[in-house]
Formats: sequence, C-alpha cells, structure tokens
Amino acid sequence: MATEMAALLKPVSKIGYCHSTTILPRRISTIRMSAATTTPTKPSGSGKNKNKKAIKETLLAPRFYTTDFDEMEQLFNVEMNKNLNEAEFEALLQEFKTDYNQTHFVRNKEFKEAADEIQGPLRQIFVEFLERSCTAEFSGFLLYKELGRRLKKTNPVVAEIFSLMSRDEARHAGFLNKGLSDFNLALDLGFLTKARKYTFFKPKFIFYATYLSEKIGYWRYITIYRHLKANPQYQCYPIFKYFENWCQDENRHGDFFSALMKAQPQFLNDWKAKLWARFFCLSVYVTMYLNDTQRTAFYEGIGLVTKEFDMHVIIETNRTTARIFPAVLDVENPEFKRKLDRMADLNSKIIAIGETDDIPLVKNLKRVPHIAGLVSELLAAYLMKPIESGSVDIAELDPQLVY
Repeated sequence: MATEMAALLKPVSKIGYCHSTTILPRRISTIRMSAATTTPTKPSGSGKNKNKKAIKETLLAPRFYTTDFDEMEQLFNVEMNKNLNEAEFEALLQEFKTDYNQTHFVRNKEFKEAADEIQGPLRQIFVEFLERSCTAEFSGFLLYKELGRRLKKTNPVVAEIFSLMSRDEARHAGFLNKGLSDFNLALDLGFLTKARKYTFFKPKFIFYATYLSEKIGYWRYITIYRHLKANPQYQCYPIFKYFENWCQDENRHGDFFSALMKAQPQFLNDWKAKLWARFFCLSVYVTMYLNDTQRTAFYEGIGLVTKEFDMHVIIETNRTTARIFPAVLDVENPEFKRKLDRMADLNSKIIAIGETDDIPLVKNLKRVPHIAGLVSELLAAYLMKPIESGSVDIAELDPQLVY
C-alpha cells in the first residue's frame, strides 16, 4: 500500500505561497450563499463592520437534500420490515455513543498564525475549500437531524443514530467555520438553512448518494492526511492534522448506511438497483473530478497532483463500495480515466465561455457542442462494462483494514 501511495501522490515542485509573512487586517466578513449572483455587496455599515458577499451556486456546488420522510418511516418500521437487524443497529448505536472524537476538534493559536502566512492565490483557494467543505458538512447535519426527529417514534434506535451523526456533522461544520474566521470570514449558516434550495431525493437515492459521499469523504481525508504526514513541508494549515480522526466519523457514517441498505434488500438485489448503483457512482466520481480539476492550485499547494489524487480516491472508494453495491464501475480500466479527462476538458471550455463578454444567447449557442460532448462522454462511461459485485455482511469486515 505504501508503494502504491507513493506512486499516486508524487509531490509537485514546491511553491512558495505558504511562506509570505504579510498580515491582513482583522475584519470578519459574513458569507451568504446565493444562486443569483456572485457580486459582493457593499458593507452593511453596522457597528460590527461586517461585510456580506454572495457565492455562486453551480451544478457542481454542495447541495442540501430532503426526502420523503413518510416513506422513511415505513422503511424503518420494525413491524413492517422484518429485515431490520435490531442487534446490528444496537451495536452501531453504541459505537456512535462512544463519541471517539468528542475532544478531538480543539483549536490552538497555530491556526490563525498559519492562515496569516497564506497569501497570494492560495489564500482565496483555501477560503473556497473551507466554504465548500463547511456547506457540505452542514448539509449532512440538516438532513440527519430531520431524519432523527422524524423516525423517533417509528424506530428510536435508528433515529438516535441519525441524531448522533448530525452531532458529528455539526461539529465538522463548526470547526470548518472557525477555520474561515482565521481568514477573517464566516459562513452565515442560519441564512443557509432558510435560503438554500433543497434537492429532493427518494429514500433509496439518499442511501446510495450519502453512502458514497461518506466513503469518498473518508478516502479524501485519509489520503491527504497520509500524504502530508509523509511530506510535512506542504503542511500549510493545521486543519489537515485533524483528518486522521475526522475521517473515522465519515467511515462510521458510511458503515451505518451500508447497514441501512442491507435492511432494504429491494435496493440492492435487482437489475434496477444495479443501474442506479452505477449511476450514483458515476455522478459522485465525475462531480469530484470536475470540481477538483477546476481547483488544481489547491492540491498543488499541498503537494498533490490533482488527477492522480482523484483517481486514487475514486479507485479506493469504488473498491469499498463494491462490498455493498450490486454493481460498480470499472474505474481501473484506463479508458475510464480518459473519459474523465475529456469531460474535464469540456467542462473547462464551458466555464470559459461563461466568463466571456458575449450576450447570453451567444454564450448558450457556443456551449451547446461542448455540453453535447460532455453528455456523450457521461453516457459512454455509464455504458462501459460494469463490475458485478454484491453485499457483504459488515460483521465479516475488519474495519481496521481501511483505517
């Protein structure tokens, strides 16, 4: 494994963004997410001297989700669903109650000192990383909190697990938002709750998407942590030192969703389940790849080669997912990466067209062939011969193997 990691995570030439000593004036700006505009508004003029700016919401931006809570209640009704393994969920509940990371997320003065030294293009990239990560964690908090509330009468054990997962997500979001304060910013999470658009997913789609999200989060965090531990010269900001324990929360959340899917065999054991499993794998992998290839400066700033990092994360996530999904993509086929690269190139062209001064009609016309090409590549990747896989009893797996 160490050899594989070394090959995949070749450090790029060292860049000097992390060594500037210019200190910015201490002023906190409140960030509000908006789908309408990306133009910062004028300072509010309040005594607190806070600025508010809007951040563009795009197709690839972190989303907030809602679901059919009535159907969720039916799925987890122990009288209606005899597949629910109550002993397994009780064991998982005790794992969550242990709260291994209760005292882990404690900051120190190193955070602000490191943030003040990050200048130039990398500073804004770090801010964007913290914003997006905080939004994603807060999205999980809202969904899990509501599920915990709605399932309390139907299945108290599952409801409590969801509530404890919302605790974890809130802790992560708060820690990331504190990180933004090191850069003199803060996300207005209350505003996000009310103003952000929510995407509706049926329960089975919530299971597929959230399982993948948690597992891919685990592999992203642990890979960055291991890389920076081996290459401390790229350790620009101390938040990465917390990733080893942090990612165990993601892993436990993913294991819980694996148990949920095992309790709903109709989501795993027919041809439709195979098609949906491949669809969500492709959606999650492509979204990450396109997002990250737009932000190569961030990964280069911590010494990673973006595309190699992404492929490592995709491959490991896919291997983990094959334990429970009935079918997964053949991501280790070189053609799959070639398709991802073509999609990234087409996506870059679409973004570049949007940044021109052409009128909207002309922009849309110019985008058409690139969008068609992107859709064609997506369809071709989806239709590649999949890998047949199948559910595995979690109890048979040693979780230490993936830590």
